Amino acid sequence: MHLQISHTTEYRYDDPVQYSLQRLRLTPLTGPGQTVKTWNIAVDGAHVEAGFADQFGNQTHLVSTEGDSHTVRIVATGEVETEDRAGVYGAHIGFVPLWLYLRETPLTKAGKMTRELVKGLVGDTELARMHDLMGKLNAAIAYTPGATGVETTCEQALEAGSGVCQDHTHAFLAAARLSNLPARYVSGYLMMEDQPNQTATHAWAEVHVAGLGWVGFDAANNLCPDARYVRIASGLCYTDAAPVSGMRIGLAGEKLDVSIVVAPAGQSQSQSQN
Repeated sequence: MHLQISHTTEYRYDDPVQYSLQRLRLTPLTGPGQTVKTWNIAVDGAHVEAGFADQFGNQTHLVSTEGDSHTVRIVATGEVETEDRAGVYGAHIGFVPLWLYLRETPLTKAGKMTRELVKGLVGDTELARMHDLMGKLNAAIAYTPGATGVETTCEQALEAGSGVCQDHTHAFLAAARLSNLPARYVSGYLMMEDQPNQTATHAWAEVHVAGLGWVGFDAANNLCPDARYVRIASGLCYTDAAPVSGMRIGLAGEKLDVSIVVAPAGQSQSQSQN
């Protein structure tokens, strides 16, 4: 599948910002299941300080603002060719050892509800149990935009019974690691045929399964990633793979607008600001 993507992030401040530094993980890489045809990141109102690959292999850029700027606009655009691999990413590569992906984070710390969930998993193989986990989490956490935030833990989402894809993914990671399976958080894009205009990136989990390598599970949609998915970054949890994150110094009020369009290449696209 040939996908065309446009991702706009705009920060508006009511006063000049004394200083800000943003970390961008907005560059997909060619790898199993996807080939990046073109990609460009344009930054207006900020200065690109550096570009590098982080410890998880994510292509990362640092951008800073200082002085009179009231607006920072970041636009990532490009085209990616994808294929359906039934969720199988494959062998582990990179400098980070597999055992590190067993480590919990504050957002993926397993509690009582996670332990009960793991006890109830059924299946004769690791793969079967992970499919069962995906279905159980899809039922346990109702997809409810705005119900949670970036600091919501997996246990809090399970207790509330509602959340977004980030929460489904964190809960999946916690349960998989409790099952002694390396697991990682993946951020990216998902083409939704009935909704080309979106306001957020997507997220799903990958688990390292013997004989297959990394296998993706999207508990928010109860399916394994297919040709509609484009991966951008990965890590132990959202904190390691957030598309845009950072800090600022000063008292200026901030408003954030995000607009994302994911559609088949060649299809007419229009962006809306939310």
